[in-house]
Amino acid sequence: MAKIDYYFSTLSPFTYLAGGRLEEVAAKHGATVTYKPLDIMALFGRTGGTPPKDRHPSRQEYRTIEMERQATLTGLPINLKPAHWPTNAAPSSYAIIAAQNAGGGDLGKLVQGFLSAVWAEEKNIAEDDVVRAMLEGAGFDPALAESGLLTGAETYAQNLEDAVSAGVFGAPFYITEDGARFWGQDRVDALDWHLGRS
Repeated sequence: MAKIDYYFSTLSPFTYLAGGRLEEVAAKHGATVTYKPLDIMALFGRTGGTPPKDRHPSRQEYRTIEMERQATLTGLPINLKPAHWPTNAAPSSYAIIAAQNAGGGDLGKLVQGFLSAVWAEEKNIAEDDVVRAMLEGAGFDPALAESGLLTGAETYAQNLEDAVSAGVFGAPFYITEDGARFWGQDRVDALDWHLGRS
């Protein structure tokens, strides 16, 4: 069975714009997905990237154009200037880690729920009631929002180290068991092609 390490940030607009395509591709090929949320701003600092607010105006402008274009192509609603961005991604990331460890729900739905909350629903994913609602909506025990915080913090930090070691520099980023790397929501088709060849 193929395995995919999925590095992402619950603050990333391009992770949001991937929608549920990763899960569709994984199901098609019988692949398992390990969800590895990370601190995207720390990743930028470690791998030569620049946070969006510090980029040259032409890069900021193009980022907005591409977000709008990708939203149109995917049919996903998007607020280009969400009320709660950036916010603290740790609570949502810890919840995803706890849910993955607990099992029993739909991790893809949970991840997309947090992303939709930021980019389409004007919700603050750092707030406990939002985290609990997302967990419950994806079929997990909402109490996971308060459990496993130490494990969540340790795993969240380790995910960053794993990402840097694996050559990850942005989000979303997909790495297959044979080491093939794919960066961006627009590379899911290439991931699909690669898995079909394996």
